[in-house]
Amino acid sequence: MLRTALRNVLAHKARLLMTALAVLLGVAFVSGTLVFGDTVAGSFNNAAAQSLKGVALSVRANDASGPGGSKGEPITFLGTELARKISALPGVASVRPTVNGSATLAGKDGRPVNADNNWQNLATNYLPGKDGKDSHFPLKEGRGPTAEGELALDAKTAEKAGYRIGDTVRFATDGPALTKKLVGIVSTDDPRVIVGGTLTLFDTPTAQKLFLHAGQFDEITVAAKAGTDERALTDQVQALLPEKGARATSGADLAAEQSAQITQDNGFFAKMLTLFAGIALFVGAFIIANTFTMLISQRSREIALMRAVGASRRQVVRSVLAEAALLGLVASATGFALGLGIAAAMRPLLNAGGAGLPDGPLVISPETVVSSLAVGVLVTVLAAWLPSRKAAKIAPVEALSSVDQEPPTRALVIRNVLGTLLTGAGVLVMFYVSTLKAISQDDVTIAMLGAGLTVSGMIVLAPLLSRPLITLAGKVTARWFGVSGKLAKENALRNPRRTAATASALMIGLTLITGLTVAGHSTQQARDKQFAHGLTDYEVSNSSHGGGLDPGAADKVARVPGVAAAAPVNSTGFGTKSGPVVITGTDPKAFGKSVELDFRAGSLRDIGPGKIAVSDGFAAKAGLELGATLDVGTDTGKAEKKLTVVGVYAQTRAAKDALATLADVLPYSDTKELDKLLVKAEPGKATGLERKIRAALGDSPLLKVQSREQLIKTEGGSINTALNMMYGLLGMAVIIAILGVVNTLAMSVFERTREIGMLRAIGLDHIGIKQMVRLESVVISLFGAVLGIGTGIFLAWAGGSLMASSMQAYEMALPWGRLAIFLVLALVVGVLAAIWPARRAARLNMLQAIQSA
Repeated sequence: MLRTALRNVLAHKARLLMTALAVLLGVAFVSGTLVFGDTVAGSFNNAAAQSLKGVALSVRANDASGPGGSKGEPITFLGTELARKISALPGVASVRPTVNGSATLAGKDGRPVNADNNWQNLATNYLPGKDGKDSHFPLKEGRGPTAEGELALDAKTAEKAGYRIGDTVRFATDGPALTKKLVGIVSTDDPRVIVGGTLTLFDTPTAQKLFLHAGQFDEITVAAKAGTDERALTDQVQALLPEKGARATSGADLAAEQSAQITQDNGFFAKMLTLFAGIALFVGAFIIANTFTMLISQRSREIALMRAVGASRRQVVRSVLAEAALLGLVASATGFALGLGIAAAMRPLLNAGGAGLPDGPLVISPETVVSSLAVGVLVTVLAAWLPSRKAAKIAPVEALSSVDQEPPTRALVIRNVLGTLLTGAGVLVMFYVSTLKAISQDDVTIAMLGAGLTVSGMIVLAPLLSRPLITLAGKVTARWFGVSGKLAKENALRNPRRTAATASALMIGLTLITGLTVAGHSTQQARDKQFAHGLTDYEVSNSSHGGGLDPGAADKVARVPGVAAAAPVNSTGFGTKSGPVVITGTDPKAFGKSVELDFRAGSLRDIGPGKIAVSDGFAAKAGLELGATLDVGTDTGKAEKKLTVVGVYAQTRAAKDALATLADVLPYSDTKELDKLLVKAEPGKATGLERKIRAALGDSPLLKVQSREQLIKTEGGSINTALNMMYGLLGMAVIIAILGVVNTLAMSVFERTREIGMLRAIGLDHIGIKQMVRLESVVISLFGAVLGIGTGIFLAWAGGSLMASSMQAYEMALPWGRLAIFLVLALVVGVLAAIWPARRAARLNMLQAIQSA
């Protein structure tokens, strides 16, 4: 039987090619994902290891919110005296006291560099040794900074900002812009800089002046002498530290912490890639099962003869499974090799989009190799299991009398009942999800379960649904294409289960793509609605962490030529009997000019000292109406202010819960600074206003001045980026589905060799044969597309409550243009998939085809 399995694999190479491609692509996606994830983690770990090279331990001051610190405890800084004591310990080779801060640079063009990710704009001290160089930051050009008016940059930052040695660099730490001369360019292995951050170096006294005080440090790293026990040295250093002020961490523990953080940071991306790889393999399983079902049907006479000469059912099953295992192993091995190419190509592709992944060799772990091969073989064997059982049940007399028998009626009835139950359960669950108002993690799990049940039910019901839908499509093909169109319909209906299995592969991909498209489009529409009332011409803020704007900034901007109004904004949280509320303090007159508000009752003019307007959402939650009094308090736990409700407006991005005067809010904020400014330009004066606003506020690189277009792009860009990436990932599933259509048609043509010969004999020409096969392919593809698009729309509608709970303006909006494109693509898929099978059918020799067994 093993020899028989080997012979069958070799005898049906062409027929198994598409199945092998499906397994190959799925495994390539899985292995590429696993190798890429290991490679990125390995690259970051290598970079982190380089940055920790020679570090035996690190002493860090405890942040009030960090390890060892407690809330309300002041931050302790390390001093020069502590560094001296540590350096005197036996086993210590050297001590490196470090000052850590953040500096945002302005590029040569005047615009901030990396202003959106200010936490990555690192700044520290350059600490030269006896040779005048800092081994931690190897010099590439120039020298290290030695005076207050000097600084150095890493090579990538200098290139990004456009600076060269000798240039004057503008930067800011937490206030106005400063300038210093660039005297050196260095290289660094710091992972935060590698992924797109910046690095600025100062001499130690200057760094202390900018970020701490003279003689203070954030961290002290210690290098040990050869043969020193790092753990023991760490304990000795810890004994020198204040009980609560600082902690010592060994180099091994630092490396473990960094590795865990890197794994966590990359975990979501790796899981998402693996999920889509699983979808690709799931779709591939349909093709594999379909292929083996057709092969067994075609080999029924052969199997009957084997049974007649003594082969048992178990031997037949083993023969088919051995054939599947061999196919899966070869395809998986090839897919793994292709996956290495995918993993190698992903890094430059992502880096081209600004990912900033570090360089490094491909990391191929034994677990990845075994997992990839095991997944491919297992999926192939499982997909072939049911066809193998069917093969084992073939009685010799049955098989010798018919080549392709219809499935038993009882089996179809059971399948239809099961499909109805699954679909009904899924639909009921999704209807329940659509009624939810407040969403929890459990509700998301329920929604995923409902979606899974619905899709599974549609897959099981596909044979039942194929007859009415394909019959309807057949009326169109028969009317437009005559005999070829009618024959195409009959061929598609000849074996509903095979047609359904082929269409289901395409259906799964289009269900996911349609659901994502509808949800993404609806979310974008909801955001646009919010923006229509919540955006102004320009929004000004401070990009530094926790930083704000001076309250006088509004008056400065208001005097800029071309500015019609500048509204100061400070949003502060308060406590009420109905729960927390965020009150936005502003100048109501300037706010009204800058932002469009839709008032349900009252108006902006009514807002004044002690008088507020509330959003309709908060009014409903708190049971407020005009004239009501709202008692608010801060974290002291008692009501500190009474505010009278004088207006109710539709909730917007600019004023979520409530709107009050700046004087009623600013004194209760933690920073006593403005969160942002909303700037309205005079008609026709918006262009070029950014430069004037920046100049009026000192042109600090920390200033973030965004136009309406930039705000919309920032808010909506993440949705579009995520959708585009998911389209690309799901594209693999669609490609595999296309292979399934090609496979089914090619094997169907083989099955109908004699039939095609007879059609040729009674007058159907080459063109008619090609047209028949093409139309059959188009009908199957459109059937899968209609099921997929319909199911995707339903799931997007039912799951819309997940978005509506956090986005008040959310309503399902169908992107008709994109849905039409999906249908057209399905039509194109059908045409392209039929090219090879149609050509093969048309080239069959008429007499040889009629004589075929």
